[in-house]
Amino acid sequence: MASNIGMMDSAYFVGRNEILSWINARLQLNFTRVEEAASGAVQCQMMDMTYPGVVPMHKVNFDAKTEYDFIQNYKVLQDVFNKLKIDKHIEVNRLVKGRPLDNLEFLQWLKRYCDSVNGGLMNENYDPVERRTKGGKERSIKGSQKNHKSLQTNNSVNSSSSEGDYTVLRRCTSAKQGKSGVPSAVNPSLEIKALTKEVSDLKLSVEGLEKERDFYYEKLRDIEILCQSPEVEDNPIVVEVKKILYAADEEETAQSIGV
Repeated sequence: MASNIGMMDSAYFVGRNEILSWINARLQLNFTRVEEAASGAVQCQMMDMTYPGVVPMHKVNFDAKTEYDFIQNYKVLQDVFNKLKIDKHIEVNRLVKGRPLDNLEFLQWLKRYCDSVNGGLMNENYDPVERRTKGGKERSIKGSQKNHKSLQTNNSVNSSSSEGDYTVLRRCTSAKQGKSGVPSAVNPSLEIKALTKEVSDLKLSVEGLEKERDFYYEKLRDIEILCQSPEVEDNPIVVEVKKILYAADEEETAQSIGV
């Protein structure tokens, strides 16, 4: 059974994009980052889909925003594991921090486990949206989840975006003011158009940076998995590579490479 998956199992070579596609397709969500699953609600619902009726969905908080709420969801999940006699320890203290590597590894394990139960097939009779809205604590979410970007970070992202748009507007408005501080006459339509374009350009720039970040993250993850292989983990070079990977700051990294 997949509950005893080793670190060199093919399950841990499943990429971030495949994991996200798996979550989004089965639960009708639109996640773009694995850390969006840090609340534990998604994991609970995956088990609910795999074992209908086993998960007390009314205890699962899909609108969780604090670590305390996340922990409550993982308690539900651990109870389900105990009930099903699944020998899998959940690293709750690490998962609730939203760190990509920790959450990716747990989701990789979960995918392998669920696939081992149902052969990777979707439960066509399972309505994930209905289960969330009627069974789970999802008071603020209405209708289809295809427009729901995140269980954990959606509000903060929208807030940051709004603040960013306001900052751009304030900066451009200030630039048009004279020495007296009174705004000069401008065409509102042209100004809005210019601001909209600037905001769009900034968002595109951010998306490009995020894609580049994810690309290098995948590379580092592959290196980490290779370094954890029993065949090479004691090799002196591999030991030094792991020191660099796990260095906490720039100073420690410099010490690791002898700079």
